[in-house]
Amino acid sequence: MRIFTEGSLAQRRWRNFTSNRRAYISLWIFGTLFFVFLFAEFVANDKPLLISYRGEIYAPVFSFYPETTFGGEFQTEADYPAPEVKCLIISGGLDACFDDPEAIMQQAKTGVVNGEPIQKGWLLWPPVPYSFNTVNYDVQPAPGPPNAKHWLGTDDQTRDVVARIIYGFRISTLFALFVVTVSSVIGIAAGASMGYFGGWVDLIFQRIVEIWGNIPSLYIIIILSAMFTMTFSLLAVLIALFSWTALIGVVRAEFLRARNFEYTRAARALGVSDWRIMFRHILPNAMVATLTMLPFLITGSIGALASLDFLGFGLPSSYPSLGELALQAKQNLQAPWLAFAAFTTFAVMLSLLVFIFEGIRDAFDPRKIFK
Repeated sequence: MRIFTEGSLAQRRWRNFTSNRRAYISLWIFGTLFFVFLFAEFVANDKPLLISYRGEIYAPVFSFYPETTFGGEFQTEADYPAPEVKCLIISGGLDACFDDPEAIMQQAKTGVVNGEPIQKGWLLWPPVPYSFNTVNYDVQPAPGPPNAKHWLGTDDQTRDVVARIIYGFRISTLFALFVVTVSSVIGIAAGASMGYFGGWVDLIFQRIVEIWGNIPSLYIIIILSAMFTMTFSLLAVLIALFSWTALIGVVRAEFLRARNFEYTRAARALGVSDWRIMFRHILPNAMVATLTMLPFLITGSIGALASLDFLGFGLPSSYPSLGELALQAKQNLQAPWLAFAAFTTFAVMLSLLVFIFEGIRDAFDPRKIFK
C-alpha cells in the first residue's frame, strides 16, 4: 500500500485545484485585484506619489507637507491638484504662480521663465489622480458622465467612481474575510463540540442555536446603529455574531458521523486527547462540508455590508461603500453609468469568489485527492 506524506497530499490538493481552470483563473484575477487594491493609496489618490522640488524628493503619500514647503502661503496641507500648487512645485516656488499659474507652468517645462533659468520640479501621480473622497468642482452637472478624466463618471457629489470602486472593493473584501474568519472559528468549534461529545453538550448547544438563530439580526443592527456610531470593526463583529450558526449543522453532522469511526476509536484507545482527535483527525475529513458553506458566508457578508450601506445603517458616509454607490444609482436613474459600475463590480467580485471556493471544495474532497 502506498503511503502519501503530508507534503504529497498538499501537492495533490493543489493539482486538483489547478485542474479546475475556472477556479485557477479566478484565483489569479481576484488575487491580482485584491493585491493591487490593497495598496489603493498608490493606485487612486489626489496626492502625488513623489515630488521633486528644488532638488529634493518628497513623498506626500507617506508624509504631511504644508503649502509653505513648496513656497506657498498656508500652513495647511498642500492642495496638490490646485494649479497654484502645481505651478509652485514645477517652477521652483516662483511668486508669479499666484497670478497666472497655467502660463508659468508652460514656461517652466522648458526650464526658463521670463528669460531666467529655473530649477524645474515634477510630480508623479498615481494612475487614478483622485481619492475616494476627492470632490471635483469642475464637474457640472453632477453626476458627471464618463470622460477622459473620469473613466466611469462621477457620483452626485462629483467624486470619481473608479476611485470609490477601488477603495470599496478593498473594504468589502477585508470585511468579508474578517467576518468569515471569526464566524468560522466560532461555528466550527461549536459544531465540533456538539457532534463529538453529544449528550448534554449537544442538547444545550442545540437550544442556544435555536434561540440565537431566531433573533432578528437586521433589527438588532439597526437599533445599535442608532445608539452607536458604526465602525468597520463593530459592524464586522456584529455580523459575525449572527453568521456563525450557518456552519453548525454541517460540522455537527460530520463529527457526529466520524466520532465512531475505527480511527477515532483507535486514537481514543491510545490515550489521544479529545481535542486532538477532533481537530487533528476528524476536522480534516469534515472540511469538504465546511468549505461548501464558505462561499455562501463570503458572498453573504459582502451582501450584508452592501445592504446595510444601501439602507443607511452600515458604515459612516466617510467610508467608500459599494452599497452607497448602488443607492446613488437608484436615486439617479438619469445616470446609468452608476448602475453599470455597481452591478459590474458586485457581479465580478462575487462570481470570482464562488468559482475560487468551488475549486477549493473539490481540492479537499477525499474522493478526488487519491485519483
